[in-house]
Amino acid sequence: MSNGAYFLMLVALAAGAMMPTQAATNNKMAEAVGSPVLAAFLSFLVGTIALLVYAVATGEGIANVASARTAPAIAWAGGLLGAFFVTSAVILVPRLGVAMTFSLVIAGQMIVTLVIDHFGLLGTPVKEVSVVRVAGILLITAGVVIIRKF
Repeated sequence: MSNGAYFLMLVALAAGAMMPTQAATNNKMAEAVGSPVLAAFLSFLVGTIALLVYAVATGEGIANVASARTAPAIAWAGGLLGAFFVTSAVILVPRLGVAMTFSLVIAGQMIVTLVIDHFGLLGTPVKEVSVVRVAGILLITAGVVIIRKF
């Protein structure tokens, strides 16, 4: 494996570490504003501003945003999915805890990845479900049960 691949794996780990951290910080905002929905909105607002500043600073083709009108309808779902995820995390973390919430999030992610891969949904390459992949999901589910019990 190349050094570039290792770097990308570290970036993926860092991105994963950000998810529960974001949920916990968004929970603090929810406490401050009295609403998980407003906290999620503020999270997206800050993120939108940060992305705009980054795009301008790095010379991204802002004019290309106009091309979004030709995107298929499904491409617009990402924002809705993100809003659902962030708001759900803000609601769930104080009730289930960070470990339980994100154990279930990871289990949900893994189950859906198998479905998307198996059927090649959303234009992804087909990668059929295998016993080994299902075993991985079962191990993740066992981890959720262990975290829940202890």
